Amino acid sequence: MAADPATQPDGHPSAVPRRVRVVSPRMTATRRTAARPAVSEIDEQTGLGEVYMRSLIRSQLRLALGVLVPAGVLLGGLPLLLAFVPAVSRAHVLGMPLPWFVLAVLVYPLLWLGARHYVRHAERNEAEFVDVLHRR
Repeated sequence: MAADPATQPDGHPSAVPRRVRVVSPRMTATRRTAARPAVSEIDEQTGLGEVYMRSLIRSQLRLALGVLVPAGVLLGGLPLLLAFVPAVSRAHVLGMPLPWFVLAVLVYPLLWLGARHYVRHAERNEAEFVDVLHRR
């Protein structure tokens, strides 16, 4: 048998506690206005919008330099290597002069990998940027 909340275990009636209303002490405080979406900050070209755009541009620039510098060293360093080390230009691989082999076979896959890396990371940067805008 279930015990009645108005009685004690010995069967005597107990005083039922009065209901108490609990309220926040800040009930009369003014409510915060809705935050402006970050997209509107960018559209209106406010200072905060400029900070958002500058961060995206910097991350994309960092990525571009991270791809272009190694490609430039590879493509710019090859003629320097051939000019300063003539034995390399006389070497042959699979019956083909080494410089031609490097340019015809090795450079294009490396450039393709660099381009693929750039596109993937650029899209990821933009997706993270959109997530930041919608989180705010």
